[in-house]
Amino acid sequence: MSLEKEVSHVIAKALATNWHAEVPLEYLGLQATKKEFEGTHTLVCFPLTRYTKLNPEQTAEAIGQYLVKNVSYISHFNVVKGFLNLTISDTFWITQLLKMSQTEHYGYGEKKNELVIVEYSSPNTNKPLHLGHLRNNFLGYSLSEILSANGYDVVRNNLINDRGIHICKSMLAYQKFGNGETPESSNLKGDHLVGKYYVVFDKELKAEGTKLKTEGWSDEDIEKKSPLLLEAQEMLRQWEEGNPEVVKLWQTMNEWVYAGFEKTYETIGVKFDKFYYESNTYLLGKNVVEEGLSKGVFFQKENGSVWIDLQDEGLDEKLVLRADGTSVYITQDLGTADLKYHDFPFSKSIYVVGNEQDYHFKVLQAILKKLERPYANGIYHLSYGMVDLPSGKMKSREGTVVDADDLVEEMLQTAETNTRELGKIQDFDSAEAKKLFHTLGLGALKYFLLKVDPKKRMLFNPEESIQFQGNTGPFIQYTHARIRAILRKGNELGYLSPVTDFERNELLEVEKDLIVLLHRFPQAVQDAGENYSPAEIANYVYEVAKEYNRFYQEVPIFQEENLDVLKSRLLLSQVTGQTIKTAMYLLGIDVPERM
Repeated sequence: MSLEKEVSHVIAKALATNWHAEVPLEYLGLQATKKEFEGTHTLVCFPLTRYTKLNPEQTAEAIGQYLVKNVSYISHFNVVKGFLNLTISDTFWITQLLKMSQTEHYGYGEKKNELVIVEYSSPNTNKPLHLGHLRNNFLGYSLSEILSANGYDVVRNNLINDRGIHICKSMLAYQKFGNGETPESSNLKGDHLVGKYYVVFDKELKAEGTKLKTEGWSDEDIEKKSPLLLEAQEMLRQWEEGNPEVVKLWQTMNEWVYAGFEKTYETIGVKFDKFYYESNTYLLGKNVVEEGLSKGVFFQKENGSVWIDLQDEGLDEKLVLRADGTSVYITQDLGTADLKYHDFPFSKSIYVVGNEQDYHFKVLQAILKKLERPYANGIYHLSYGMVDLPSGKMKSREGTVVDADDLVEEMLQTAETNTRELGKIQDFDSAEAKKLFHTLGLGALKYFLLKVDPKKRMLFNPEESIQFQGNTGPFIQYTHARIRAILRKGNELGYLSPVTDFERNELLEVEKDLIVLLHRFPQAVQDAGENYSPAEIANYVYEVAKEYNRFYQEVPIFQEENLDVLKSRLLLSQVTGQTIKTAMYLLGIDVPERM
């Protein structure tokens, strides 16, 4: 049982013993004491006055006295306006430090025997990955690691959007204007080549619209009946009918894209356990539509299109199948949801998708509930905000997105430039240096995109992200490297890590503050899992790095003459380094052994 839970149980006993009150434990949770007050844990006593019939200060005083008398490691307390601040003995924190050092996978929760499937990335095969995709991939991968650390069995799932009108736009543009170009002949990654023709289609469509307008077409007719757009729609129909020529072109261009995606995923350190393809699942969605029609969940309009009325759920009527029998996104998602549950009977299915799809996922869950799917309540949309640049919003069709591959390469180059300027790699060979630049550049990118609450829209600043000071990945990575250097020096002096053969009863304030923060790591991991927020781990590990650097500046480790104190500080460094490494691992970020 954790310290916090144990103390809460004793507080509950105090209320029962002194005031015959049965108070739920959730009302007795401890908070971290504010830095301006003495203590490490605080109980808010205002809600308890209804049981004690005393004012908040008297209530806090009485509970504090009970705790000091009945909990050996609570050394004393103070009361500030109904807030009971508890001070835990130094010997308790030294014992906790030893326990942390000896706990395998410190911070991880117990096995839950529950399966969670996390769907992320989900790219379209008509364009390469861009900056927005990077936030998606990093969120999904990190969340998967965090949920695993919380004891869940996790399946990482990638649904490839490999069919639909947007895919046909790239195909049609390539068919009309590609002249047989290939990744090899163009010296382009396959996903970049296909994305090039998605942009070409949009430019040609706009040019056609301008021409049609001069011929007297209305904007509405241009938008719906432009010949180029009708050709793309016809190509989609031919694909669904299995036209061999169209299917062959689709397969060829998709293979180019998959090869490109694979290289990008490998570079950014993202992986998946299962791939689904919309081309294999959209027909399953049509089966769901037929089922829904037979059950009266859906209804058919005169033109043959199929709909569902969700007005009672606060939503609108929603199209689930077009009049010509072709699928819409919700059709495919219904079929894929059934398939995922069949393959992996999950308790929770998390979709990592941008917040522009909030309404879509409300509709999806509402339909699944009406269809009485057993997993419907387990659907969760991790809705994240868009990523903006100092230059503004990105647009795929106009070719103004920040390409993921280009951005990663820029980050690696910047990491190299900054590291060489700081003179940190004089004794590195070329392979070691290249690995360090990759670790720092990718760490900077991932950390910057993950430290912001997923729900918030964010501005990505590449220059700020790569700095070695402030709330950045490189600052935390450098702190880890500094700790490893200290431990290597300790080993050279004969203090083999982890050092546990010491006796000590008192701590400096800066030492205790760091141990208290490390002690909160399991709770940080739990909170990040419950809130589906890697940002909680990111900001926690930044606080650890800051606190360790304060300790490092105030306490010269190797100048200490008392051997027991020196050894305890080496152990504190070792536990801090391991906690940083674990926390960064949960973010999908590597940390260097030296810099």
